[in-house]
Amino acid sequence: MFERFTKDARDVVKSAFTYVEAGGGSSVEPEHLLLALLDREGSRGSFALAAVGVGSDGRESVREALREARKRAGLSRAESDALAGLGIDVAEIVARVEEVHGAGVMSGDRKDSRWWSGRPSFGRAAKGVLEGSLRAALAQRDRHIGDEHLLLALTVRPGVPAEVLADHGVTYASLVRVLYGGGGEAKAG
Repeated sequence: MFERFTKDARDVVKSAFTYVEAGGGSSVEPEHLLLALLDREGSRGSFALAAVGVGSDGRESVREALREARKRAGLSRAESDALAGLGIDVAEIVARVEEVHGAGVMSGDRKDSRWWSGRPSFGRAAKGVLEGSLRAALAQRDRHIGDEHLLLALTVRPGVPAEVLADHGVTYASLVRVLYGGGGEAKAG
């Protein structure tokens, strides 16, 4: 599948691995792919983000929202709200765990070499995003998978990245309008 990736899409995947390694994680997750997309400049994905209102200030807001989600142990706001409906206060649980075990312990940033060693791999959800990028490219009859297809895939896969993007006005429909204008041919980039 990677042979169909454009240089921009490959660079996003490489950057996602850099985020994992910097955080001491063991697998690439959708959040890492989104962070890598936010770093891009001059690509179709970065154009699409800017066109839907996520410029440089908006990108920092998205990064902050991802940091907040990591503080909730990676739970989306909807999941936290559902647990609150059952009387479970996620913020309180995270605070208590961090009080005992240290700040950031719930964010998954710590590397525990006792159970993992070696090179990071793709997590199940990230694999789903990669597969979704192929579906997005095929749906638009594109021959290659670009970073814009990764972005499209992130908007439709349930989870924190899709929630954060939607909160910032980035949806599948808005991206398709910007990138393809309702027709079959790409307009951006």
